[in-house]
Amino acid sequence: MEESPRSRLIDAKYRIFKKGQTVVDLGYAPGSWSQVAVERTKPTGRIVGIDIIPAQPPKGVSTIQGNFLSPGVRAEVKRFLSDPDRGRPKPSLLSGLGDGEHEVLASERSYIDLERHADDETQEGLWKIDREGGKRLDRSRKKDEEEGRCVDIVLSDMSAPWDQTTGFWKRSLSNPYLRMMNTSGIAFKDHAGSMDLCAAALQFANETLKTGGHFVCKFYQGSEDKELEKQLRALFKSVHREKPESSRSASHSL
Repeated sequence: MEESPRSRLIDAKYRIFKKGQTVVDLGYAPGSWSQVAVERTKPTGRIVGIDIIPAQPPKGVSTIQGNFLSPGVRAEVKRFLSDPDRGRPKPSLLSGLGDGEHEVLASERSYIDLERHADDETQEGLWKIDREGGKRLDRSRKKDEEEGRCVDIVLSDMSAPWDQTTGFWKRSLSNPYLRMMNTSGIAFKDHAGSMDLCAAALQFANETLKTGGHFVCKFYQGSEDKELEKQLRALFKSVHREKPESSRSASHSL
C-alpha cells in the first residue's frame, strides 16, 4: 500500500506527527493515513483505526469495526484508549544479552515513564523561565488526565470515497449501506452526509484530544461548512483549510 499524497502533504506542511503519539483514524480503510501515522510515530506510537468496513489494517494499527455514528461504538473506542498501554508496541524481551546490553535495556523506560520524565524536565525549565506559564501548563495536563483526554491526533476521512481495485466479489467494499458516506454525485446530499460525519468526529475530538492536540477532517463544501469552521475556531487555537493538489479539479472536498 502506498502512502496517501494528501497525508504526506499535510504532515510535511504542519508537522502534526511526533514519536510516541496516540492517533485515532476515523474511517481508516484502506489505511493510507494510518500507514503514515505508524511510520511517523514509531517506535512507541499508538494508532487506532475505526471503520464500518471489515478491512485489513496496515501493520501496527489496532482497529475497531463499527458505525462511528453509534454512541456504543464511540464508547468502546474510549474504553480502548483509556488504557495507555493498550495497542502500543511493547519492547521485545531479549535473552542472552551481554552486560553492556543489559545496561542499555535497563536504562530504557516505558513510554509513560519517558513522557513523565520529559514533562518533569519541561516543567522545571518553564518554572525557571516563566513561573505563571509553567503553572498553566501543569493545570492543562492535570485537567487532561482527569477528563480522560489521551489522544494527540484525531483524523477523520470517513466521507472520502476510494476506488475498489481488488476483491470485487466482496460486497462489503462496494455496498453503499456499508460504506458510511460514499459520494453519490449529488452535491447537496454529499455535503449533508459529510457534515454529519464531521460533527460526530468533532464531538469525539473535543472529548478526547489533549491540550494542544490536532484534528484533521475531510469534508465536502456546501452551505454548512462555514458553521463547521466557526465551531472549529471556537475550539482550536488555529484552523487551516487545505485543498490538496491531488484532489480532482472538480472535487468539492477539502
